[in-house]
Amino acid sequence: MSDSVPLLRLSNIVKQYPSVTANDHVNLEVEAGQIHAVLGENGAGKSTLMKIVYGVTQPDQGQIEWQGNAVAIKSPAQARAMGIGMVFQHFSLFETLSVVENISLSVQGTMAELATRIKEASTRFGLDVDPYATVHSLTVGERQRIEILRCILQEPRLLIMDEPTSVLPPQGITRLFETLRNLAATGIGIIFISHKLEEIRALCDVATVMRAGKVVGVVDPRKETAKTLTRLMIGHEIALPERAESTDKSMPVLSINGLSLTPPDPQQSALNEINMTLNSGQIIGIAGVSGNGQGLLTRVLSGEEILPAESAGLIRLDDRPIGQMNPDQRRRLGLHFVPEERLGRGAVPLHSLTENTGLTASHAGLSRWGFLKLRSRNRLASSIIDSMDVRCGGVDATAQSLSGGNLQKFIMGRELALTPRVLIVAQPTWGVDVSAAAAIRQKLLDLRAKGAAILVISEELEELFEICDQLHVMFRGRLSRPVRASQTDMDSIGLAMAGDFAQVEAGVSDALSGNGSGNGSGNISSGGLHG
Repeated sequence: MSDSVPLLRLSNIVKQYPSVTANDHVNLEVEAGQIHAVLGENGAGKSTLMKIVYGVTQPDQGQIEWQGNAVAIKSPAQARAMGIGMVFQHFSLFETLSVVENISLSVQGTMAELATRIKEASTRFGLDVDPYATVHSLTVGERQRIEILRCILQEPRLLIMDEPTSVLPPQGITRLFETLRNLAATGIGIIFISHKLEEIRALCDVATVMRAGKVVGVVDPRKETAKTLTRLMIGHEIALPERAESTDKSMPVLSINGLSLTPPDPQQSALNEINMTLNSGQIIGIAGVSGNGQGLLTRVLSGEEILPAESAGLIRLDDRPIGQMNPDQRRRLGLHFVPEERLGRGAVPLHSLTENTGLTASHAGLSRWGFLKLRSRNRLASSIIDSMDVRCGGVDATAQSLSGGNLQKFIMGRELALTPRVLIVAQPTWGVDVSAAAAIRQKLLDLRAKGAAILVISEELEELFEICDQLHVMFRGRLSRPVRASQTDMDSIGLAMAGDFAQVEAGVSDALSGNGSGNGSGNISSGGLHG
């Protein structure tokens, strides 16, 4: 730290809840022009600390100093007026309003002026968003882009970013980092929260590491390795997921044949001639920037979007048409789904974890003659909490009381506990710490080894390459032909996510040269992407 007065200083911050001490005498200093990482496991207290800085919640003890003066930040409006902006992991947007209307609530200017600024910032920062799109029609990834843009347009002195790269392709992350460095060069302080340790090592000047609500170290991440940072965060190293041999890759379980669908909202990507076969004992990954049709595809596969009668046979489970079955009917056939939206779609915010357990497991021995078996439901909820190491106040804790990562662990655990034959997962480790992410990936690999067919839709390329047998790329509603994960690379897939198909096709062609195409996998060809 320099001798100058820090932009932000937190001294002995304490925040207690009935079941946990979220912040235990935490000290933190952020200087102007500094990119400062806050690291820790899910439930380490990072989000609570940032909510205190942003005025969402108040500390029980301790002092906040802003530019050398002691302050009490009573609300987000006060924080914004002081020059503090924050991008939350859980969004704060009005779904019935447009992008520009949402941003106008905290940024001054006419709608036309703001729309122009949004377009300019979208281009500059690589955060593609239509100013006039209605929020309810947008994917989770697109909504996060709105949060980032809204925060940047407020021209803050301190910018707090919680998992900002989870919706960006590799090229977009590079662009965002350039922007953050440029912002820091102008004297803006940045607090950067991410579970991607290599990103923190590449971007940040300082890292404050938290564990169980306490600060356990302040380090220069550029002088650390991912292993040493992990050890500081969780107290030990983590094992990499082990890929066991799959039981059988020859039995088609779920197939999509020539599926085209236009959504009711014209601002959403339509599906165009989707073809895919998912076999037992196989993990297939779909890479793509959020907003390219993945949301509609998951709703169609889960049963939330019912196909017309004449198209019911375009989706088949064990060669049985399921296009007109609802989600419960599909679950009873063994098809389960983990959505990317945790609150509201994956879990009911105000319901307890026990109640949320029954949302997708009602057919798994939790009811009889129409009556709930409450003890069985409690036992299942408790076993999910234990097996997934969910940090919470017990089975009666509400879903909204959990941190984003812990809620994700619970939702994943709920579906894994039901041993599905087919599991469709969207963003399985979004916002989850490195230890929990490794555990989730291992459980997916273990499920695959037992013969389950798994479809993973993710923007985390490292994740897809780590666990998937085959990969597709989705762009503007089209799905590429599959390519074996072992026969391509992240640069090629990243280019496809950004729409640069010519180089991708050349890269995949090079990767396949010498192996031929006799492995049953097609490459990413013009027929797959341009159709």
